[in-house]
Amino acid sequence: MDRELTTGLTTMVNGDLAPTTSPHAQSQLSAAAPLRGSVLVLIQFDVCEEIRLDVLRKIFGARTAEASFKHQAPGYVRYQRPPVEESLEPLILESGERLEGQIKYYDYGVVSLVFELPFSGGWDTLVQLSCRWTSDTNFEALATRVVKQKLERAAPALVKPYASQEGGSDWLQEDYFIFHVREIDGAPSANDLLAANGDQISQVVRGEMATLSDGERQEILQSRISYYPNDLAVIGWNAAFIYDDPAGAETAIQLLQYANSQLLEFRHYDELLTKELENVYDFLDAGGTGLWGRWRTARAASKLHAMLLDVNELTERADNAIKFLSDMFSARLYKLCAAKVGVPDYKDLVKEKLQTAEAAPAHVGTDAFVRPGGPASPGRSALDSGPDPTLRKPPQSVKKLAAPKERKITAHRASHG
Repeated sequence: MDRELTTGLTTMVNGDLAPTTSPHAQSQLSAAAPLRGSVLVLIQFDVCEEIRLDVLRKIFGARTAEASFKHQAPGYVRYQRPPVEESLEPLILESGERLEGQIKYYDYGVVSLVFELPFSGGWDTLVQLSCRWTSDTNFEALATRVVKQKLERAAPALVKPYASQEGGSDWLQEDYFIFHVREIDGAPSANDLLAANGDQISQVVRGEMATLSDGERQEILQSRISYYPNDLAVIGWNAAFIYDDPAGAETAIQLLQYANSQLLEFRHYDELLTKELENVYDFLDAGGTGLWGRWRTARAASKLHAMLLDVNELTERADNAIKFLSDMFSARLYKLCAAKVGVPDYKDLVKEKLQTAEAAPAHVGTDAFVRPGGPASPGRSALDSGPDPTLRKPPQSVKKLAAPKERKITAHRASHG
């Protein structure tokens, strides 16, 4: 890349997370230590049910993106179906900043874009970049245009593409920001860095200009992980701070991409199941009698059953897209990434709704669709289309989590009064 953001700003810092840090190390780091690294903007879209990667490779002549991990573990950590990857034309922002980009296509229908901007300067520079970029929505419109252009060529490889209105507003979308510092003057250890610059790291992860409270800083820095003494990853729900060389940082970058793509998929299944269950509840409330009512009931049960089979297959594919057979560090790092962005929450919600949906055919369909382990309710035929009190609507509070984007906007507004 031929453009870098540079600055001569300095900042005084302090911290108390690593009491074992030497006074000499803290005094060296307290003066502004020039940083060199990159800001990565990750934007993902859920565009279709499946992408046929073999067809896509023929269309684009793109390469397969193999998993890259902290230490060599060939055969132990791998993608089940490695995504297809290609480089993008540089993206020029209105500010004149030039971003290099890459795009990945996952077989379960997610398209992932990563734009990278180099930077150098002091901690003030990085905090300012974080605050500005994490609240900038211009990236979404730019990324949407890129994806729409790519998908026009990729159409033969897309299975059941989802509708997209002007601007791509109908696609589920996630964004995430990674602040990768590859070099710091003095090459501090992770402990020294946390002790001297814990405040700034917390601000970067939260996208805040103001210094955070001790409690908030401690909460953010708890979500950290290191493999060697001189590397560090602090993972947040909207952004991550990574201190590592480029090869080492690639582990966290890839796993954050994968975790966010999983989040998108489970959000999609959550919306799909929510809509289908609402249809079932409306159907039961409306009731129905006679031959016509029974035919409609059996048809609704058949449709629900087919949808459940599809969702179970697709969730299993997304959940098992990458395997950790013996690389425990990468497995722990992925678990941390997934937990922070909200994958377990949505996965649990989808499982809960799947269980509710699996019970529904016993109330709206024929015996062929009665939930395993139990017939229709006592005293009721499986063809009875009237409401059954044993099939309860879940409370509103658990029907749907706030979308991650909504949580980000709410948190940002609250933090800025």
